[in-house]
Amino acid sequence: MEKQVNPSVLKRFRYSTDEIIDAPFNWPQLIRLFTYVKPYSRTLLPKAIIAVTITTLIRLLIPILIGVYVINKALENKDGQLLWILVGSIAVLFLINTVANRFRIRWMNEIGQNVILDLRKHLFTHVQWLSHRFFDRRSAGSILVRIMNDINSLQELFTNGIVNLLMDLLLLIGVLIILFTLSPPLALAVFIILPIMFFISTTLRKKIRRSWQDVRSKQSKINSHLNESIQGMRITQSFTQENENMAFFNGINEESYESWRVATKKNSMFRPFVEMTNAVGSVVLIVYGAYLIKNGNLDLGTFVAFAFYLGMFWEPISRLGMVYNQLLMGMASSERIFEFLDEQPLVNEKSNAKRVSHLKGHIEFEDVEFGYEKNRLALKGISLDMKAGETVALVGHTGSGKTTIASLVSRFYDPTSGVVKMDGMDIRDLSLSDLRGQISIVLQETFIFSGTIIENIRFGNPDATDEEVKTAAQAVGANHFIERLPNSYDTEVEERGNILSVGERQLLSFARAILANPRIIILDEATASIDTETELQIQVALRTLLKNRTAIMIAHRLSTIREASQIIVLEQGSVLESGNHDTLMKHRGHYHQLVMSQFQDE
Repeated sequence: MEKQVNPSVLKRFRYSTDEIIDAPFNWPQLIRLFTYVKPYSRTLLPKAIIAVTITTLIRLLIPILIGVYVINKALENKDGQLLWILVGSIAVLFLINTVANRFRIRWMNEIGQNVILDLRKHLFTHVQWLSHRFFDRRSAGSILVRIMNDINSLQELFTNGIVNLLMDLLLLIGVLIILFTLSPPLALAVFIILPIMFFISTTLRKKIRRSWQDVRSKQSKINSHLNESIQGMRITQSFTQENENMAFFNGINEESYESWRVATKKNSMFRPFVEMTNAVGSVVLIVYGAYLIKNGNLDLGTFVAFAFYLGMFWEPISRLGMVYNQLLMGMASSERIFEFLDEQPLVNEKSNAKRVSHLKGHIEFEDVEFGYEKNRLALKGISLDMKAGETVALVGHTGSGKTTIASLVSRFYDPTSGVVKMDGMDIRDLSLSDLRGQISIVLQETFIFSGTIIENIRFGNPDATDEEVKTAAQAVGANHFIERLPNSYDTEVEERGNILSVGERQLLSFARAILANPRIIILDEATASIDTETELQIQVALRTLLKNRTAIMIAHRLSTIREASQIIVLEQGSVLESGNHDTLMKHRGHYHQLVMSQFQDE
C-alpha cells in the first residue's frame, strides 16, 4: 500500500531563505553590468558598431530609392536605364547588408561569450574568498543558481540585446527624421497614439520585472532541493521518505512553472499591444494619406516611401519591447549576482597585513567571546595558552565550543571581543594565506574530490612529487588499501569518494594533512570513524607528525587524548578545567566523570 504523504510537506517549499530582491530599476546598476563589456571596447565592439551602422544606413536608404527614385522618377518618366541602375544599386546594398549582418552576429557572439566567461570567473573568485558565515546562511544549490543559471540568463542580453538596442535606436531616430521630412502633417497624424502606448508600456514595466525576479527565486529553490536530495538520498531511502521528497519537489516544481507562466503571460502583453498600435497607425496612414494625395499635397512615391518607413518604425518598437524584456530578465539576474558580489568577507585581510613565512605555533586566547548569532554566545570569556609544539585536546559535550575554538585559530571567523594571538601577534594582523597555509585541518566528515587518489592527497600540497605523496600515504598506513585498488594511486574516485569506506576516506585526509607539512594541525573528531586497529596505526604515525608541531585535538573518544600535553574541558562555551590526563583524573572533576562514564559504556 502506498504511503500517505503528510500535507504539511506540501507547504515546506514556501519557507525558502532565498528571498526576492525588490530594488527599483536603476541605470547605475545597468551601467555596472555593462562595464564587463569595457575590455572589448577597443577590439570587437567597434567592429560590431561599424557593422550595425552600415546595416542601419542601408535600411534607411532603400525606401528612399524605391519611393522617390524608382516610382517618382524612373517609372513616371519611363526611364528604363535609370530603373536598371536603381535595381542594381538596391541589389548591391542588400548584398552589403547581408555581409555586414554576418560579421555583426559573429562579433557580438564573441563579445557575449567573453562577457559571460569574465562575469562567471569574477563571481566564482569572489565567492571563494567569502567568510564561512556567508555559506552558513545559504545552501549550496542557491549559490550554484547564481553562478550558473543567473549568469546564463544574461547571455542573450549580451549577444543580441546590446546590438539590437543600438541598431533599433539608430533606426528609430533615422526613421523619425525621414518621416517628418517627407510629410510633417502625416507623421503627426500617425504618431498621435504614441503617448497612450508609452503610458501603458510604463505601467507594465515593474510587473514584468517583479515576475522575472520571482522566476529566478523559484529556480533557486529547485536547485537547492535537488542538491540536498541527491546528497541525502541514502537518508531519504533509509527513512522511506521518497513520497514526501517527491511531494516536496512537485510543490516547488509547480510553483516554478506557475512563476514562468505568469512572467511569460505579462511578457506576451507587450507585442500584441505594439501590433495593435501599428494597425491603428496604418489605418491613419491610409485614410489621411489618401486624403493628402487626393488634394495634391502628397505624391504617390512619397506615400509609398512613408509606408515603408512606418513599417520600419513599428518593427524596432516591437523589438525594443523584446529587448526590454531581456533587460528586465537580465536585471533580475544581475541584482542577484551583484548581491553576492557586494557581499564583503567578515574576515578581512588588512592592507598592511604582516607576512609570516614560518610560525612557531604558540596560540593564545585572551578573554575571547564569540557568537554565531548576536544574542547567543558560543564562547564566553575564553582565555587559553597553547605552547608551541604542544598537543592540546579540547573535550566537552556537543555545543560546548570545541570546533568554534578551532575555527577561530584558522580565522574562519573573528572573535566578537577579545584577541586570538599567534606567536604573540594578533592573527587579524597576519596575512590570511600565510596563516592558513601553515595550518592543516582533518575533519570527521572528509571531503573527497572527483579525480584520482593521488590527486586527492596532493590537494594538501599541489607541488608535491609522486614519491612525496606515496611517503605521506605510507606514514598513516593508507598505502595498504590504496595498493589493493584496481589502479592503485591512479584509481578514479567520484565526488565524496563513495567507492571508499569511511575509514579509508579518513586515512586519505590524514595523508593530505601530512603532505602539507603544517606548523599547526587541527584534528576535529578525526579518528571517530576509524576502527581501533587503524587508530592505533595512526597514533604511531601522529607521534612523528606532531613532533615539534602544535596540535589541537577535538575528540569524544577520550582514549585518543591521553598523551596530550594539555586537556581543556569545555562546557557551554566556558573552560571548566584544564591540565594533563593524570592531573585531571586526580582532580576527580568533570573530566574524570567523562572518562569513567565512557569507560563504563565501553
